[in-house]
Amino acid sequence: MIAHHLPRHRKRAALALVVAAAIVSLLTPAIAGASLKSIWGPTTLPDGRSAFPVYKRLGVDVLQYSVRWEAVAATRPTDPRNPDDPAYRWSADVDKAVAEARRNGIRMALMVIGTPGWANGGRDWRWAPADSRDYADFLVAVSRRYPSVRHWMIWGEPSRMGNWMPLPGNSPVGPRRYAKLLDRAYGTLKRLDERNVVIGGMTFTAGDVLPANWLRWMRLPNGRPPRLDWYGHNGFSTRYPDLAKPPYHRRLRDFSDLDTLYGQLRRTYRGRRTPRIWVSEYTISSDRGNADFSFYVSRREQARWLRAVYRIARRTPYIAGVGWIGLVDGPDPAGLTGGLLDERGKPKPAYYAYRNAR
Repeated sequence: MIAHHLPRHRKRAALALVVAAAIVSLLTPAIAGASLKSIWGPTTLPDGRSAFPVYKRLGVDVLQYSVRWEAVAATRPTDPRNPDDPAYRWSADVDKAVAEARRNGIRMALMVIGTPGWANGGRDWRWAPADSRDYADFLVAVSRRYPSVRHWMIWGEPSRMGNWMPLPGNSPVGPRRYAKLLDRAYGTLKRLDERNVVIGGMTFTAGDVLPANWLRWMRLPNGRPPRLDWYGHNGFSTRYPDLAKPPYHRRLRDFSDLDTLYGQLRRTYRGRRTPRIWVSEYTISSDRGNADFSFYVSRREQARWLRAVYRIARRTPYIAGVGWIGLVDGPDPAGLTGGLLDERGKPKPAYYAYRNAR
């Protein structure tokens, strides 16, 4: 409050300070919640040089990488929360990625995926662990090995049978099983460090359980949705990104449907803080189709789509970040062509568009 006995010029100065403080308080959450520029990519370039100077020049905020539980823990550890347990065989590539990212001022987001046979009754890696505590114990070990990591993705695209089982089509069985895994992961990571950001859902445009159904059925036994900080979604599309477009299918969600997805998140988490959306993966291929995407555009159009995606993310408070796939194109004929560099490591127009995106 401004004291009434102050001289007029002092009153004006005090009022200016109050207004300035109010403006700062309004702007601070917006800055803190700014959309992150992320990417999936390798630790080295095709010529063997480190990729991290390129990531730094591109202005990458967050590098995304996977940790494969079934590969690190092929045999059951005696002390599963201890990263030094003899059963663990940590990936040298992940070690390098985390260390190089930290040296270059780039954050890491780790996706922890893949169940070892000893944890799911001898099935392949897609099958959910019989006891979600085993997965949570592994998260503790991973976080202790990589204490600089604060962003954690719980699985990847569990809404398709190629990545998660059991997953009967058009059924709540898979989403409900995943919800228990996610909620336990959230509690474990938050107990370790409140600064940990837990990203769940991890759906994509379509799937064996469509994304609208996945979110509707992703419930705990008590009927409540699982805890999470951000909702992960890979909004691939064959249409130019624009949130003003109506959904092209009422249960599918491409990038242009993120507003519809956020509306469902608000209803799902009513009475709690609505999770922001983390677009873990987005890309558009150039030049030719490839093993993953038959749809493609010219290199010039690829850059135009990329600019649109990051412009939307920058202007949309509920989008926590967008991860581009990837840094370098793969070799002909099946290699992915969504890269910012061609297969020889030469920049494409999308490289400059990404570098300038803010």
